[in-house]
Amino acid sequence: MAKPKLVVFDLDYTLWPFWVGTQVDPPFHKDRESKVIDSRGHPVRLYPETVEVLRSLHADGIAIAAASRTGEIKGANQLLDLFNLDQYLSHKEIHPGSKVTHFKRIREQSGVEFNQMLFFDDENRNIVDVSRLGVLCVLASNGVNLKLLEDGLKKFSLQMQK
Repeated sequence: MAKPKLVVFDLDYTLWPFWVGTQVDPPFHKDRESKVIDSRGHPVRLYPETVEVLRSLHADGIAIAAASRTGEIKGANQLLDLFNLDQYLSHKEIHPGSKVTHFKRIREQSGVEFNQMLFFDDENRNIVDVSRLGVLCVLASNGVNLKLLEDGLKKFSLQMQK
């Protein structure tokens, strides 16, 4: 089965179920029980299978990147660190602007062509924009999970057979 060289994930409502800086308040830290909380003391969580999804790709030797348009750059990076997700990411583009710009920078940094990338995002407008580059995109309406990853990898493999 053909596999992508790079899988890219949006952050808000793709890896975690909220918008950073809007629905949770930075700065973030871990409490005494090592649970991530925001500045108001409210718990902050990932989608249940986020870590498994990233761990699975990493174990398969597939590079992973994050592409987010959030304006809360510091908070997003803080969460990636506190949740230990940075260990899986080889590239990060976290700043306001077009996802197309994010992907062009990721391609420049990684050397991976668009047709060798797979992208997960919760917003259809990003799916439309990035797919025009030749990236295979998967809509993650309810965040990432292992089934969605498996379906995306199968779709990628089928596309590469054409």
